[in-house]
Amino acid sequence: MSAKSFDAIVIGAGQAGTPLAGRLNAAGMSVALIERKLIGGTCVNTGCIPTKTMVASAYAAHLARRAADYGVTVPGPVGVDYKAIKARKDKVSGASRTGLETWIAGMEKCSLYRGHARFESANTVRVGDDLLTAPKIFLNTGGRASVPDLPGIHDVPYLTNSSMMDLDVLPSHLIVVGGSYISLEFAQMFRRFGSEVTVIEKAPRLTGREDEDTSAAIQSILENEGIAVHVGAGNISFARQGANIAVAFDAGTPPAVGSHVLLALGRVPNTDDLGLDKAGVAVDQRGYITVDDQLRTNVPGIWAMGDCNGKGAFTHTSYNDFEIVAANLLDNDPRKVSDRIEAYALYIDPPLGRCGMTEAAVKKSGRRALVGQRPMTRVGRAVEKGETQGFMKILADADTGEILGCSVLGPGGDEAIHCVLDLMYAKAPISTLARAMHIHPNVSELLPTIAQELKPLV
Repeated sequence: MSAKSFDAIVIGAGQAGTPLAGRLNAAGMSVALIERKLIGGTCVNTGCIPTKTMVASAYAAHLARRAADYGVTVPGPVGVDYKAIKARKDKVSGASRTGLETWIAGMEKCSLYRGHARFESANTVRVGDDLLTAPKIFLNTGGRASVPDLPGIHDVPYLTNSSMMDLDVLPSHLIVVGGSYISLEFAQMFRRFGSEVTVIEKAPRLTGREDEDTSAAIQSILENEGIAVHVGAGNISFARQGANIAVAFDAGTPPAVGSHVLLALGRVPNTDDLGLDKAGVAVDQRGYITVDDQLRTNVPGIWAMGDCNGKGAFTHTSYNDFEIVAANLLDNDPRKVSDRIEAYALYIDPPLGRCGMTEAAVKKSGRRALVGQRPMTRVGRAVEKGETQGFMKILADADTGEILGCSVLGPGGDEAIHCVLDLMYAKAPISTLARAMHIHPNVSELLPTIAQELKPLV
């Protein structure tokens, strides 16, 4: 069989692959775009868009229950129609996917192949009965939920972040195993839908990459809503108990017994069934494709973007990977991964916005630093909204004034964080923020105030 020739092959129609196919097509290159499942990847189908749509429904239910706090009367108890919530989520997610499919169909020189791609050589890929070849190949194969071989896990039904999207019944008791970002968003969401929720985390605290005060505040927010949180849980195991599932941990502690179990124990890259060995593409010990600062693999003509390269696990890092590859390849603009600043959000309510270094990382670096912090109870906008859980923290270099990092856990924290992030990209000193005039009343208006009140970090 003779191979069909293209200028470029893009494997994976996720948040890096699809826009790259568009840029290459616009540049006049013939492109084969390969997707084995759903256009849009994790973000559109099982990640950001559907989950944040459900978070919005959960917030509406929570706010309705608190209506009396605002002097608003709601007749009767607040109910939740989970099938309607799922239908709304499916509609929003489906519209996004359809939009991408329409865009791809309109690309004059892009051919979409449905199926699983595997390398046969460094420039040849097979998809079903089709053999494709190109001098440039871009990998955007994403990742999936990790399912560790815990005792009894294969004897019970369990859910992952993906299969949760297909659930059409409201769990009476959801047990979430894992205490990081995905797990906590689901935990709060389903508690607000009316499920009893238990979170079990083997580490000493939730969200272990955050500072201890942030982790403690997050746990307090969840427990205030009636979520049972167990940290430092060792020897986790699973067993059936009638129609339910028992999750045991720590000898002498009664197991948690629930109707459903969600495993949220990290992610693994989708690289184990691509035939990377036939192309000679190197991976690290965790299976992530090894790339340089411009996302090139060790094989000339092959790039890796998004979750499969281990350089980030977010939609925004994936899309930035596309921008870096396109800039270097098409725009003569030497962009690189190391130029970007770590930034992300945790979409519990209130949300956490984070950028740059944590306090722990600054201390570890050994540099002299300044820190400023203010609780949301002292932020007028938060008080007016009746949402005063959380705090804001800013870190700066004591010698240079460089802004090192910021955390905003509170209403609008996922938006307010960009005030600081953009200044960091501009390499503006903390004095720039301190002298800025922000609009009142807003959560972000307190950032300049905090910048004026920095004290030595000890």
